[in-house]
Amino acid sequence: MDNYPISGKSLEKFYHVNGDLLVQQYKKHLSDYSSWKPRSHADKWLLFPGNLGPRLSIDESSLSRGELYTIVTNKDGHGGKGTLVAIIEGVKAVEVSSILRKLPRQARHRVLEITLDMSSTMHAIARECFPNAEQVIDRFHVQKLACDALQELRIEHRWEAINEETNEMENARLEGRKYRARKFRNGETRKEILSRSRLLLFKDPAAWSVNQRKRASVLFELYPDMQKALALVQRLRRIYSSCKSVAGARLKLALWYNQVNEAGFHSFNSVAASVFAHSTRILNFFNNRSTNASAESFNAKLKAFRAQFRGVLDIKFFLFRVAKIFA
Repeated sequence: MDNYPISGKSLEKFYHVNGDLLVQQYKKHLSDYSSWKPRSHADKWLLFPGNLGPRLSIDESSLSRGELYTIVTNKDGHGGKGTLVAIIEGVKAVEVSSILRKLPRQARHRVLEITLDMSSTMHAIARECFPNAEQVIDRFHVQKLACDALQELRIEHRWEAINEETNEMENARLEGRKYRARKFRNGETRKEILSRSRLLLFKDPAAWSVNQRKRASVLFELYPDMQKALALVQRLRRIYSSCKSVAGARLKLALWYNQVNEAGFHSFNSVAASVFAHSTRILNFFNNRSTNASAESFNAKLKAFRAQFRGVLDIKFFLFRVAKIFA
């Protein structure tokens, strides 16, 4: 149990022991939890200075009852032993920074790169605690903004289709005739096409199935603006996949920004504004092509570990287990 994220209930199935009793014995006698020095403040913060490295990630995650924690990880730990640098209750920049400053100053100043999302809070924490680190905004958060803008446009059209169908049904009722929604050449109604296009708009068109291609063809005939918006999303993806330098990416990102403005899509305005506001940290990706995938993967491991307990009742003991495995 010191080395693997496994619960007593899981061991119960394989070794025919009482899982709850095993956990209690481990907690009170088999482990060093009772003498663990950070125990008094473990639910508030845990720091592991020895795990600091030149390349870090910072993210937030919910561990217990929806409470958010700020988690700093070392990319060179690869999600195993030596990965966890800090786990701190809350996401307020001032409070989190005050804890991170307990880490040795020289070690913090040796951090060269830190990946994060577009949160202003994470930006402030990284700037305050790791002043020499180049901040890199995760590419997938930028691309998600564009995908969300595309989905927002689809949802607007879907509500229009729902209202249109509702009015047609009411007119049919008043005229005493049976209502039949028009079906297009792929066998779906307008409302069905818009509803079922959600997943295909997240995918690369090259990966569409035959049915998805048929649906997309009808969708774009009905709503040419959707095809135009998808093209903007695809161009942004190509910038990340094809550009090899900051200079090249800066030029293409500026062109993309102009194309968004010319398209006039309300849902893309906030995307363009975010890209402009965070352009330096977005472009830093093209130096080393670093992402926040390691942090997202680590958060997924924590959530899977937490799920085994069907909720965390003793947060200190849970974090003791986390520290044993990942610190």
